Amino acid sequence: MRSLSEIDTVSKRSSKAAGYSWGIAEEIGKNIRLLEIFSLPGIKNLNSFFKKKKELRLENISIIKQDNEANKDEYCPIIAGVNFLDQIKTLETLNEITFKKVSYPLLFLPFVSRAAEVIGKRIFLKMDNREFLLNFNNNIYSNYIKNEIIESAENIYLKVLENRDSLKRKNGMSSISFQKKRLLKKMKA
Repeated sequence: MRSLSEIDTVSKRSSKAAGYSWGIAEEIGKNIRLLEIFSLPGIKNLNSFFKKKKELRLENISIIKQDNEANKDEYCPIIAGVNFLDQIKTLETLNEITFKKVSYPLLFLPFVSRAAEVIGKRIFLKMDNREFLLNFNNNIYSNYIKNEIIESAENIYLKVLENRDSLKRKNGMSSISFQKKRLLKKMKA
């Protein structure tokens, strides 16, 4: 068993050795640590990705739109994830985003989890038949229970879910007025 600090450090160093910049290597270290915290096979998937990276013809994505489809082979999960996280404030208004053909999609998952924390909303993510509910980077609920390597996903679907507080703000009701309304309702009963 490795400590979380060791996982972070080894992931960063191996990412730098695989050709990523130190900034991206830092992100990868945080992400693999996050996957391992939530009992997902981060190290296993990263190791397999780095072993096959030279064979894969990966496409990078810089601007993320509502519908994203790789022209050649598959998107690099790390570059797609970094750009997703960097653009989340803009992407949040799209509500639904799709990606077609992503290599090692489990490596993309922690970027989305961290994005949920940034915008303060839950994000539902579906990669092929696996579903994940990313809850403000505090926990991940999923029907994915196998500790396996996922080499590819044909379809990734993301939906930004509105939380109660943001729905109240949209309806012009503050959290305080909502609580008062609830309290008055209880007092009448």
